[in-house]
Amino acid sequence: MAPRRSTLLLIVSLLVAPGLVQGQSKADKKVIKQLQTDIEYLASDALEGRRTGTEGERKAAEYIERRYQQMKIAPYNSTYYHPFRFTYGKEIGSNTVITINNVNIRSGEDGFPMPFSANKKAASDILPDVMEQGSAWMLPLYASQEDADNPHFDWEKTAFEKSRDAAKQGATAVVFFDSYGSKYEPAFNKHTEYEAIEIPVVFVNNKAYKKTVQDRPTGKSGVSIYVDISIVKTERSSNNLAAYIDNKAQYTVVLGAHYDHLGYGEDHNSLHANAAKDHLIHYGADDNASGTAALLEMARWVKSKKLRRYNYLFVNFSGEELGLYGSKAFVKEEQLDSNRIAYMINMDMVGRLNDSTHGLTLGGVGTSPAWVDAVSLAGSDFKLVIDSAGVGPSDHTSFYNAGIPVLFLFTGTHKDYHKPSDKADLINYPGEAQVLNYVRRIVTKMDKERGKPTYLVTKQATVGKTRFKVSLGIMPDYTFDGGGIKVDGVTDNRPAIKAGIKAGDIITRLGEHKIMGMQSYMETLGKFSPGQKTEVTILRGGKEMVLPIELNK
Repeated sequence: MAPRRSTLLLIVSLLVAPGLVQGQSKADKKVIKQLQTDIEYLASDALEGRRTGTEGERKAAEYIERRYQQMKIAPYNSTYYHPFRFTYGKEIGSNTVITINNVNIRSGEDGFPMPFSANKKAASDILPDVMEQGSAWMLPLYASQEDADNPHFDWEKTAFEKSRDAAKQGATAVVFFDSYGSKYEPAFNKHTEYEAIEIPVVFVNNKAYKKTVQDRPTGKSGVSIYVDISIVKTERSSNNLAAYIDNKAQYTVVLGAHYDHLGYGEDHNSLHANAAKDHLIHYGADDNASGTAALLEMARWVKSKKLRRYNYLFVNFSGEELGLYGSKAFVKEEQLDSNRIAYMINMDMVGRLNDSTHGLTLGGVGTSPAWVDAVSLAGSDFKLVIDSAGVGPSDHTSFYNAGIPVLFLFTGTHKDYHKPSDKADLINYPGEAQVLNYVRRIVTKMDKERGKPTYLVTKQATVGKTRFKVSLGIMPDYTFDGGGIKVDGVTDNRPAIKAGIKAGDIITRLGEHKIMGMQSYMETLGKFSPGQKTEVTILRGGKEMVLPIELNK
């Protein structure tokens, strides 16, 4: 399961008395044995944590493919493999040039361009500490020796805020320098969360600063600066896997689960205290070998029961832990929408049912009136925790944003979440089989209905008190870093949809305020009041459009 960002689960308990685990039938025992076989392999040393795009994940994909082949379930659109690429981070372009007083600043040794720097050139002859419009500025990164020696000093935040202010005041570039000799020298952050600004920004370490500026011959007070910055995006690739039972029906049901995990925690999403130092495999037995095994079992069961009134599409997503990349790509590339898809069920972390509480989270219940019956089908087997929202920290979100009713099953978080200790021997296999029986009841009931469930837009959960008086009513694409805010979805009867904004549009300006990314977008919202009218500038298919908009909560 991906780490939760700005949207968390809004949980309301449904008081259904938990029942006792029934005696296991021969069929249940067979299911449990297969679940154990699948999870033990997927969460084994050989797969090294199934990090997106790695050899370990490739082995997991091959295993999943073999299982579908063994079950004689056909590939989707002639192939089990559905590749996708995504932007993973940033790196310094090889043609980057930084010189101070005609001395070359070597990236990684003497300094580096900030990851939020613009890809531009700038040249100035300036006086130190003189900040004029139309010229480059030289600014100290640290205000004191105490800051320089503080391991918790947030140098990137400081540099970003100072750079943005400098750009507003007319600076053409900013050169930060370390005049104190920090014990904790900054380094280029390829996974920065800061949006790109409009001017070049670089950092020069203490040694290079002394050489180029501080220790120059007496009488030479001017500083000559030249920068030509190239920050390039780095990409990674992976594969979703998809199998298909084609019943020639009008609508298709999607059952899904992600199969990727954290590897050794290299992507900084581990919750292990010393992940970088200890370099331990994050096995991901519950997250999400459990969901992967459950999906394979659902595929076998659907085929064996010969459910005919829908087509059934089984999708194993990758890239979920990095930001739902796989499911977003699958929905887009396969052009899945509500005209063809009846509903989607997502299983993520379904392997740790608590035998005492039998707590099971059922998400997406508000996305269709049809899910009222799904709730009642739980019977006395579970104490359901109902989340009505269609948006959550897993792959069903990508389908909800495409106008498809969704359900999300989750047996709850635990102390091993995103840690190396999430191992196969901790899975509650009978409990997972019980969850599967519940999913079967839902799918069976829906197959009898044979129609297309009504889709409902749900309210997004908010955390704490909002600082905004207004909102546009959009779901931003948090993975987009092309400048501006890309719209993933729009909410009915809200300012964005009334203004004509559509999913896929890129918002670049609101009123007089330029939108570079999430930071400037959130700051801009705080400048408006309910009822205020302005204009929103968008890019649609590469064409700029200006739309009138009235802002409200």
